[in-house]
Amino acid sequence: MGYQDVYAGWQADPEAYWMAEAKRIDWHTPPSRAQFDRGDGISDWFSDGMLNGCWNAVDRHVEAGRGAQTAIIHDSPLTGTKRWISYAELRNRVATLAGALRAKGVGKGDRVIIYMPMVPEAVEAMLACARLGAIHSVVFGGFAANELAVRIDDAKPRAILAASCGIEPGRVVHYKPLLDGAIAQATHKPEFCVILQREQEVAQLTPGRDVDWHGFQYGATPADCVPVEGDHPAYILYTSGTTGAPKGVVRPTAGHLVALNWTMKAIYGVDPGEVFWAASDVGWVVGHSYICYAPLVHGNTTIVFEGKPVGTPDAGTFWRVIAEHGVASFFTAPTAFRAVKREDPKGEHIARHDLSRLRAIYLAGERADPDTIEWTQEKTGKPVYDHWWQTETGWPIVGNPVGIEALPVKIGSPTVAMPGYDVRILDEQGNEKPAGELGAIAVRLPLPPGTLPTLWNAGERFRKAYLSRFPGYYETGDAGMKDADGYLWIMARTDDVINVAGHRLSTGGMEEVLAAHPDVAECAVVGVRDDLKGQLPMGFVCLTKGVNRPHEEVEKECVALVRDHIGPVAAFKLCKVVDRLPKTRSGKILRRTMAAIADGEDFKLPATIDDPAILDEIRGSIAALGYPRT
Repeated sequence: MGYQDVYAGWQADPEAYWMAEAKRIDWHTPPSRAQFDRGDGISDWFSDGMLNGCWNAVDRHVEAGRGAQTAIIHDSPLTGTKRWISYAELRNRVATLAGALRAKGVGKGDRVIIYMPMVPEAVEAMLACARLGAIHSVVFGGFAANELAVRIDDAKPRAILAASCGIEPGRVVHYKPLLDGAIAQATHKPEFCVILQREQEVAQLTPGRDVDWHGFQYGATPADCVPVEGDHPAYILYTSGTTGAPKGVVRPTAGHLVALNWTMKAIYGVDPGEVFWAASDVGWVVGHSYICYAPLVHGNTTIVFEGKPVGTPDAGTFWRVIAEHGVASFFTAPTAFRAVKREDPKGEHIARHDLSRLRAIYLAGERADPDTIEWTQEKTGKPVYDHWWQTETGWPIVGNPVGIEALPVKIGSPTVAMPGYDVRILDEQGNEKPAGELGAIAVRLPLPPGTLPTLWNAGERFRKAYLSRFPGYYETGDAGMKDADGYLWIMARTDDVINVAGHRLSTGGMEEVLAAHPDVAECAVVGVRDDLKGQLPMGFVCLTKGVNRPHEEVEKECVALVRDHIGPVAAFKLCKVVDRLPKTRSGKILRRTMAAIADGEDFKLPATIDDPAILDEIRGSIAALGYPRT
């Protein structure tokens, strides 16, 4: 069947569709039905079934005779080490860690915080929790002590599993002092901490609370998998950029296993046994879904990569990993390719590596500008598929279902809605907008399996944040439009649609124009306050490596480009060349923070910012444009 047939089949009978998919994973007790209406527009999925996430990700492959297959490849250019872990070895390591946790009282429903870098032990910690029915909450390694403390107080973990340090290019990030500071600040105190000592730094353990990772497991009786209800939380993931009260997305066990297993073939086009690589971090949702759970549940080999797209050691590291490990399907954020393109605009590193086993490249995490997609396609000769989803959904809302039918690519669009998602474009009053018109992107309820049913300890906040603005819909917070073929176009976050003299304009559309300039490697456009027009767009552009032209020339050309492509209505006059843009550690540009600086507003330094010092540079560039206005 083609995509239209599959999507229509889901629409006609969602119950039958998801029950059929549920048969592709292992159950202790199969569910009697798929959908359980909760009464508030949200459905729970497979609630009366019993299963275990670790069994589905690890043990069932060993039992099926595939224990010798590599489950995890750890590739760390930062430490110069590589490791291969088979499914059988992974089962033994996870069962022993789970047994040691069980001996300390950790069981079903207990929370465990994981604060680790990109090492296999981070994935093993997640799976050990799943094995016991404990609820893990991974906090990005190196998060500030106060941010970790907030998450400790919200999740109230029985234990914390951490590493002594993380490694960044040119520096060691000391995790243990951050962990100690967080526990000191937090009202809730964990009963114990398990510390993985790395060669780059041996941390001092706190007597009576901290135990060494390897000593902790010595002599432990391996734990069996504990069946849990289908709607039992697998994990809590606090969304990046959390301010004030934490926003913990809850992921139900059965729904996410069923949905993720479906995506591996239908969207990413891989078969069990093939190598899949998501170049992200376990601290983000991509790491949860597509480094840990989805590849392993589907029986793939997953890569845990400790490095950067550039600087470890150069702009060829992605191609080296893909070639060396035979990656069939590769997933990263557009910002990673923009960094590679800026350092290696001619793609010279690509030619040095054999990419013959790579079939496709996938982008997500932010808008994928056409220039980045076109460059990647041209230099690699591989199809590049944009797709769109959120921490809240856990798997793609919109994508190109290449495992069902590879649809024509429209550069700039992540393609079409996946089964389970009825995507609509709404106006301010909640009425559906016609094709080609910009509006708020919403998903008609109920949401499909694997998506968030609530926020941890914050049910009312969940309803207010996602369900209240458009009754009967989940509000995504993104703005865009659908074309006549049903392709979705994500233009900006809802609050990045600016109003210039009464005209609603997408900052994302302006960024597309700027990115097309031959000297521009990366860009961002934000809306700033203006007494006459309400708002004006302000653009920032980073130049490709080797461009030595006067910045004023490039700025004038960028202004002219936007006027030519969008028109005088955009009132685009403010543009500045900058060395770099402020980003989160996951690569998202901090547009809201930049706008707040330009408007002279107070703002909270985002917890996920990669380098706070860059804000001083941006502040200087904004001042050169005459902002904030006095």
